[in-house]
Amino acid sequence: MQNSALYIHVPFCAHKCIYCDFYSIITPGKENDFIAVLEQEIQYYSVLYGKSHHFDTIFFGGGTPSLLTPAQIERILTSLHSAFSISSQPEITLESNPGTLSNEKLRGFRAAGVNRLSIGIQSFQERDLEFLTRIHSAEQAGTAVLEATRAGFDNINIDLIFNLPGQTSDLWLENLETAVNLPVNHISAYSLILEHGTILNKLVLDGKVTMQDTDYDADLYEITIEYLARHGYTQYEVSNFCKPGFECKHNNHYWHYDDYLSFGPSAHSFVHNTRWHNYTALSQYHAAILRVGHAQAGSEKITPAMAAEEYIMLALRSNGLDTHIFSQKFGAELLNTNKALFSQLLHEGFISKQGDILRLTPKGYAVCDEILERLQ
Repeated sequence: MQNSALYIHVPFCAHKCIYCDFYSIITPGKENDFIAVLEQEIQYYSVLYGKSHHFDTIFFGGGTPSLLTPAQIERILTSLHSAFSISSQPEITLESNPGTLSNEKLRGFRAAGVNRLSIGIQSFQERDLEFLTRIHSAEQAGTAVLEATRAGFDNINIDLIFNLPGQTSDLWLENLETAVNLPVNHISAYSLILEHGTILNKLVLDGKVTMQDTDYDADLYEITIEYLARHGYTQYEVSNFCKPGFECKHNNHYWHYDDYLSFGPSAHSFVHNTRWHNYTALSQYHAAILRVGHAQAGSEKITPAMAAEEYIMLALRSNGLDTHIFSQKFGAELLNTNKALFSQLLHEGFISKQGDILRLTPKGYAVCDEILERLQ
């Protein structure tokens, strides 16, 4: 039985950051009502997939899951363990904001079963944090990592954002230097992207904020790849870098095109070549589950052709495309169609080939989206 992934979307936030387009609400006091309905959704899918799937990762995303109490996280985990076949030692990740963490809370999360912490630091510089409207300070950012270590976490990721307006390469390197000198074994580094409907997008449209150009963004990305490689971090996905043995198992399920079940408002699932998404608004999510047991707002069946294209895209974005395994799964037609493109990319140094595996080089990662657009 192939291992799969479980995801929980916790929609609560203390504050909406200007760049974020994930669904979240600033409505304290609704957490227990949400969890009660969430448990009903979990029970609904346990009847469908409780015996057919085995899960080895659980991921709490959001929103800000660390706004929940350790007891609330433990309650959700207990519900998941009761409903599904879960590994005896699953990877359990909790996304967190440094402004919501304390020694007591961190120890409580660890005792509840969370063994991987993902801290949304974004920057170690006050100017950046103020621009991004984060609720934590630069001092809290570093302290959160150290306190997490003291609380027993030895698998810690931090999120960082580059290419902020006015951010120089030296300032970005200072962020990277701070990061590698902390006890973190995984770094997710993202370029600041304008998302439709965000406060940042409106500020740009109104001429109040000017974004840096794409060439400069690419320069900072190449600096990131080179710097982290020199400090022992392997790039195993476009935006993700880790010390040996610390790849995020949960995210690898997505990139390896495995099944995953997701719960909560706006959550997306993928099982048996069918993809579906939940209602986004918490009120609609609640009402749907109370009415029919699930909150599906729409779904699509993935055709073999769609699956082949998506598999190649995800593989190239991450650890590489094993052409032998791909041919066994989907046949060789799509590989043959793109044979000339792959040869050109090899010649130009955008991909490398080791045995049956085609893998993007650092140069290729920098233009990953453009390469994927060229696939036929």
